[in-house]
Amino acid sequence: MGSCYVPLARAAVPASSKAGMSDEAARSESPETQALVEEALRSLWAVANSLARIGPPRSDRFRVTIFGSSRVWPGQPLYEDVKLLAGELSRLGCDIVTGGGPGLMQAANEGAVLGDPDDRTRSIGVRIDLSFEQAANPFVEQLYTHQSFFTRLHHFARLSSAFVVVGGGIGTLLETVLVWQLLQVRHAVGVPLVLVGPMWRDLVAWARAHMLAHDPPFANPGDFALPICVPSVADAIEQLRPVLARHRAGAKGA
Repeated sequence: MGSCYVPLARAAVPASSKAGMSDEAARSESPETQALVEEALRSLWAVANSLARIGPPRSDRFRVTIFGSSRVWPGQPLYEDVKLLAGELSRLGCDIVTGGGPGLMQAANEGAVLGDPDDRTRSIGVRIDLSFEQAANPFVEQLYTHQSFFTRLHHFARLSSAFVVVGGGIGTLLETVLVWQLLQVRHAVGVPLVLVGPMWRDLVAWARAHMLAHDPPFANPGDFALPICVPSVADAIEQLRPVLARHRAGAKGA
């Protein structure tokens, strides 16, 4: 997996591509129509799978995706911590990628902009089209919009050189476990997954205790060393410094 994704267009994907058809109308189509839809989807998935085998081109840009809750507001300690995290990474020359929404996504995009007064890096949002999140946060400089979580997660995976996970809920958990599995099956190699705070340390400890207790075990012991658990955003930055240095050395030697 590379660290750069080159979009076909820099503008967001239009929010609606359903040609006016409601979800209820789509579900009420005849079995014959549904069969045609299923056949078309299988063909599209086959094309997507073939294209996914072509990795993104090597790039000198280092992109850090920050996953976290949408339910944290400016001024709260975690919001300010994430803003500082993104600001420092931006000063180090990293592009910052988030889900593009409010809360800790906004904190990361805000920090990315504040940490980059010379406009050397990018503050990127990869949104999901949700009725209760009407627009990207105001600190996103480059926006992508997806209609499904599946394509959005794949976009995150292709786009990112590293992942940092801060406090979050079910959506953040989904994103974290997806990256963890990509590392487990080596569909992602050399991509740090840094988990910040006790909730993620406890999650990894729970998974280790229960998955290894079964006979045969549900996972390998080494799988639990893939996520890097740290107590603070300062520790997350220190984990990424040597990775960023190696990336830059490799880019210069390419």
